[in-house]
Amino acid sequence: MNPEPAPPSRGESAELHGFSDFALPEPLMRAIQDLGYQRCTPIQSRVLPLSLADYDITGQAQTGTGKTAAFLITILTHLWEQPRKPGTGQRLPSPRALVLAPTRELAMQIESDGRDLARHTEEKVQCVVGGKDIQKQIERLETRRPNTLIATPGRLIDLLHRGKVDIGAVEILVIDEADRMLDMGFIPDVRRIVFKTPHKHRRQTLFFSATFNDDVMRLAKSWTLTPEHIAVAPEQATVEAIEQLFWLTSQAAKQQLLCDFLKHKQPERALIFSNRRDQTHRLNRWLNRHGVQCEALAGDVPQNKRTRTLERFKEGKVRYLVATDVAGRGIHVEGISHVINYDLPEDAEDYVHRIGRTGRAGASGVSISFVSEDDAFNLPAIEEFLGESVRCTQPDIHGD
Repeated sequence: MNPEPAPPSRGESAELHGFSDFALPEPLMRAIQDLGYQRCTPIQSRVLPLSLADYDITGQAQTGTGKTAAFLITILTHLWEQPRKPGTGQRLPSPRALVLAPTRELAMQIESDGRDLARHTEEKVQCVVGGKDIQKQIERLETRRPNTLIATPGRLIDLLHRGKVDIGAVEILVIDEADRMLDMGFIPDVRRIVFKTPHKHRRQTLFFSATFNDDVMRLAKSWTLTPEHIAVAPEQATVEAIEQLFWLTSQAAKQQLLCDFLKHKQPERALIFSNRRDQTHRLNRWLNRHGVQCEALAGDVPQNKRTRTLERFKEGKVRYLVATDVAGRGIHVEGISHVINYDLPEDAEDYVHRIGRTGRAGASGVSISFVSEDDAFNLPAIEEFLGESVRCTQPDIHGD
């Protein structure tokens, strides 16, 4: 599906910032307008001219840069412009586009975004993930027969083994957050899935990863065909739009400091990060007992409850959420005004991922990190990762 050769200036046009520049299908443009999208993000401006022309892509981009909309717009445009021919009905559900994501939360978020973008078309978008009733997912697949399937690797392998879905006619394959798939041990499953799709000469492959080390590069090379590599500015460049505060405190005083801040400042929507699941639950219970309504999101929370909690947070019914890093990376919610690092993360890169939950889509944001005697050990690595020293100050919950 990849034309040869590509024009020399492909994807470099900095002036392509409006979605109307791409001659997208009218129903898709209506959905984009409904969602309030006006200007493309940098990765959208660079990916769309190539992906809409059927080129394979390897994209280096962090969560929150707009890559999800870029590949969903590509998929929906392809399906609109090249409808399945009459009389080509399949015995099994046979998606034409397949998106692989490492976590349930991310897969469900992609499904939600896909449905928003497909709202004025007849296209059906469905995700299949672990932790949900597989029989209900099979029934929905058989009833809906979606052209676009979003899946976590383990659940898709299960469905393939049961003979409930056929991916032999996939025309567009998206592998999202490949580095996380590698870290989480999913690559053997992903290899088996990719092997069951058409050969890379007969499909378009869009491959995204936040980092491109040697292992990720080998995967990208084996699964794509002469791809165009696109790298947007790393997420740490976007933290300049976020006001970063580091407050000195003692470990024993953290709970009360957090409680006083939330009660006095009443931030519009705050995401509070803790390093451990047990601590997340304890902090959530303590805050609720002391008059701050919040909920917890951690890996041991049942999937159905996690989904409901996320929906309540998105809708503003829950303003404060206490989360671990694993759960927090699945949170893509606009309007988070504050990120609070109750604990400084042990991995410096997680600091940037955390605070990147605020200040999205051009909005301003504030991050507050509590620095106790226990957290201080993690501060030098964060300074090195940011490329600058940070200034620790005394808490000021009464200032502006």
